[in-house]
Amino acid sequence: MWPWLLSLLALAAMAIYAVGLTYGAERWKAHTRELRSQLDSARTPPRQQRVDFRDLEGLPSPVQRYFRTVLRDGQPVVRGVAMRHEGRFNMSESGARWKPFTSEQWVAPHRPGFVWNGRVAVLPGVPARVHDAYVGGEGILHATLLGLVSVADERGDGALAAGELMRYLAEATWYPTALLPSQGVTWAAVDDRSASGTLTDGGTSVTLLFTFDERDLIDTVRAEARGRMVGGEIVPTRWLGRYWNYEERGGMRVPLDGEVAWLPPEGEQTYWRGHITGIDYEFAP
Repeated sequence: MWPWLLSLLALAAMAIYAVGLTYGAERWKAHTRELRSQLDSARTPPRQQRVDFRDLEGLPSPVQRYFRTVLRDGQPVVRGVAMRHEGRFNMSESGARWKPFTSEQWVAPHRPGFVWNGRVAVLPGVPARVHDAYVGGEGILHATLLGLVSVADERGDGALAAGELMRYLAEATWYPTALLPSQGVTWAAVDDRSASGTLTDGGTSVTLLFTFDERDLIDTVRAEARGRMVGGEIVPTRWLGRYWNYEERGGMRVPLDGEVAWLPPEGEQTYWRGHITGIDYEFAP
C-alpha cells in the first residue's frame, strides 16, 4: 500500500477518535448536569440549622467525644458539599490492577444524596467515566468507556440503594454535621472506642459500625453486608473504610485521605485509595 495512503488512513483514524472523545466527554457532562439537577431538586431544609452540643447528651461516649473534637458548638450545619479527589482505583475483582483516577463529587445532606463523577485511566487515551450516586432514594451506577460505550448501567432501590446510602453515611466524615442526631442519625453504644450509626431515608435504612482512634477521630467504618457487583450480580459482602490525615476545613476537622475495601471470605480486597484535593462547603444561614 502506498505510504501516503497509510498516512491518510492514520490521520482519518486519529480524527475519528478525537471526534468520538470530544463527543463522549460532552455527552457525559450533560448526564452529570442532569444528575446534579436531580440531586438539587430532592434537597430539603436541614432539620436544625446550628450545632447544639446539648443534643449530644445520652449519645455513646466515643460519639460525644468525636463531635466535640471535630465541631464547634453553635456552628452552622452543612447544606451542601463540592469536593475533588485524586488517587488510584483497583480494576480487578480478585487481584491488583491499579489505575489512576480523578473525580468530583457533590453532596446534599438534606435529603441525603450525592453524585460522584469519576474519570479512570483504564488504557492510554481511553478513559472510563463513572457515575456513582444516591439521588432521591435511588442508587445509581453508570460506567462507560469514552463516555459512549456503557459497561454498567444500574439504577433502582433495594440492595443498590442501600449500598449507596451506606457510602453516603460512611463518607459523612467529610461533612460531619450530617452525623448529628438532629440530622437523622441514630447512635447505639458498642464499647468505648466504637458505636453503630443508623440512617433511614424513605424505605431504606442502613447501619454502619464506626471506630474511633486515640484522638477521638473516626478511624474506620464497617458494614456487615454491602452490595458488591460481581459478574453483573449484587452480592452482599463485608465492607471497610479507613480514614486518616485529618485537617481543618470549613471550621471542621475532616480526613483528607482514605481507602475502602471489600472483605470477602478469601481476604481483604482494597479497591479505592484517594486524597481530597479540594473541598468547599455551603452552610445553613
